[in-house]
Amino acid sequence: MAIYHLEAKVVSRGAGRSAVAASAYLSCSRLYNDYDGIQHDYTKKQGLVWQQMFLPEYAPQEWQDREKLWNAVEEVETAKDSRLAREFVVALPIELNREQQIELLQDFIREQFVSDGMCADAAIHDTDGHNPHAHILLTLRAMDEHGKWLPKARKVYDLDENGERIRLPSGNWKCHKENTVDWNDQKYAEVWRHSWETITNRYLEAAGRPERVDLRS
Repeated sequence: MAIYHLEAKVVSRGAGRSAVAASAYLSCSRLYNDYDGIQHDYTKKQGLVWQQMFLPEYAPQEWQDREKLWNAVEEVETAKDSRLAREFVVALPIELNREQQIELLQDFIREQFVSDGMCADAAIHDTDGHNPHAHILLTLRAMDEHGKWLPKARKVYDLDENGERIRLPSGNWKCHKENTVDWNDQKYAEVWRHSWETITNRYLEAAGRPERVDLRS
């Protein structure tokens, strides 16, 4: 029976994790992390049946190599508690064959993430044929049209009713930080959850299957 499962986490250096290690795990590969000099080896892990990198059109093509992409992420995030990536684990319907599962996942990633400017690293794991699921690793920073990382936040000056900057007693201008992208807004958690339900049911219907998934489960 088709089930709904979508789990989202943030890969954070503050929690002792690395984006390179997360990518090595999902791809069952051996990747070296330039940031801390650790080689992560998951080549003995079983169950990898498919993998693919997804890049926006302006991302450097060398990032098709996941080791280069995630080392670029590790390099730009210099803080010891940096948030490095967003990670999804989604259940794939066993009612769909492998080709349909892959197409479902590809459409979801391109529609929801790559179209907004995120790079995605994805893989399907299925050790026994009864629990096919996908891991998706996403970048958190936006890029400019030249493929250069942008700051996660920018300084914005507060203005008075006349549109003038506000001077503080300290002599500094009153200001606040605004995120460069809104991907971390809570609203997106529900958007992505609902989108996975919608696209999964669309593929089940197209395959002539009566089963449907429900995010409320």
